[in-house]
Formats: sequence, C-alpha cells, structure tokens
Amino acid sequence: MQIFITGATGYIGGSVAERLVRGGHSVRGLVRDTTKASALRLRGVEPVLGSLDDTGLLRDEAARSDAVVNAANSDHRESVEAMLTGLAGSGKPFLHTSGTGKVGDDACGEFLSDRVFNDDLAVDPGPHPFAQARHALDMRVLQAAASGVRSVVLCNPLIYGVGLGLHAESIQVPMLAKQALESGVVRVIGHGLNHWSNVHVDDMANLYSLALSSAPAGAFYFVENGEASFAEIGAAIALRLGLNSVQFWSVEDATPHWGERFPRSGLGSNSRVRGPRARRELGWAPRSPSLTEWIKTELPTA
Repeated sequence: MQIFITGATGYIGGSVAERLVRGGHSVRGLVRDTTKASALRLRGVEPVLGSLDDTGLLRDEAARSDAVVNAANSDHRESVEAMLTGLAGSGKPFLHTSGTGKVGDDACGEFLSDRVFNDDLAVDPGPHPFAQARHALDMRVLQAAASGVRSVVLCNPLIYGVGLGLHAESIQVPMLAKQALESGVVRVIGHGLNHWSNVHVDDMANLYSLALSSAPAGAFYFVENGEASFAEIGAAIALRLGLNSVQFWSVEDATPHWGERFPRSGLGSNSRVRGPRARRELGWAPRSPSLTEWIKTELPTA
C-alpha cells in the first residue's frame, strides 16, 4: 500500500511512519525542512517537501495514494479539507489524529473528575473554544464517510515511550522530567489529583496500522490503555531520577516556566477516556508496561 502521511518528522507521525515502513508499505511523508527530508529518506520514507498550507499539494498527494494518515495537526481544518477532497469517492482510508485534550476540564490539579468518556458513546467536548473547534473537525472527518472516504478518527491521550521516528520525545512526561533535572525538584500542578488516560507509543502505532487495514468508515477510537494521576507520575519521575520529593505548584507559579495554557490544559486537567471499540472491532491488544512502570524503569535520564 502507498501511504501519504503528514507529521512524518514528529513524534506521532514519525512513529506511525516507521511502523508502516516495517510493515512493508511504501510511505511518503510531508516535510518542510530539507535536512529532515534527507533523514526521512534514510529511514525508508520518501519525503514530500511542503507544508499544511499547501492545499493543492495535499489534495494531489491524497488522490494518488492508497491511504492517508494526518498526524501533523489536530486542528488545521484547511489541510484536512484538502486531503478529504483528494480522497472523495475513492473508498480509501483517511486516518485523522485528534487528542483527548478536547474533553479536558479546569481542575488545576486539585481534584479527580468522575467524568470518564467512552468511545462507544457520543463525546461531549469541553467548553473551551479550542475544544469545540477540535471536536467539530473530528466530526467533519467522520462525516466524510458519507462522501466515499473510509474516514477514521484516532483520539490520543497522554502518550509515553521513546518515539520510533526522528522525534523521540512526547510532551507531558518529558517536560516534567526536564524541569526536574534542571531544578532538582519534581513539580506537578496543584496536588496532582487529576488523572490522564495514557498509551505507550508502540501500542499507539500498532493501532494506527490496524485501523488502516480494518477500521470501518466513520469509526472513532480513543487510543488508551490505562490512566494515572499526576501525583503518581511525579512520584515515579522522582524515583527514576533519585530525587526526594514532589513539589506542588499552582498554575500561576508554573506559568513563567511552562507558558500560560499548558499548565492548566496539559498538566492540570482531567482527561479520562476509555477505548473498548479498538479492542472489540480491530483486536487491538496493548502489551507495553504501564506509564508509571515505564517511567520507573525506562524514562531517559539525560
């Protein structure tokens, strides 16, 4: 199968591209940087120079491919529309990467929410405009099934593990670990009582491969395999790095270090989901260690 993938140099897209190349597929990857293009080629991915704003290029690449994986940006509507146009009426698969931040709350690390979202049920996004826009784009992708596209949304939670492609690090855990290495203190938002569902990057990449071959048109999957509180995550990082304790930070104290939005949405919110559909429909069977076990035994320390 010839597959076009956006985000081929990123953490998610690079890992998926690597898995597809190993599976014997021919993969073309969107890339802006010529240096990274050369590195991609060495990994067996044929680089396509361009950006998400090159809608004509994206439409044509989608039309010439057997399948498309969008792993570059969960919120870039124009690029998604262009690729769906290229695939319209073909029956070919289009996998769109979303994220469970769209169901996040404003806990600021101070409570565990009892709201757990199941991909067998309709998903109610959070009130923030970005969550509403992301949810609307997810729905647009699913609706493309009516236009002859085997469209699928894979909604990722916190992802951990060393990436398989050019970009090795995910976001949340490496940011916490980096701050701890620099300061000598592990810090979490609030009291770290909030929970995020999570998945190992290997298991995530396996699900993308399964979805390409077998997912029905209009399918929505939460890509999850457990959950943990940020207090538990912080304690595991402290153990791995040989530090004595976890310090609790308010959103206001964390903002100068991590920016205005990320402490609240990426580290202080609850984002709890369950994904039975992928296990039931595709036979997905995650095999990697839990997030906290991976941190304790495998988290890079330099």
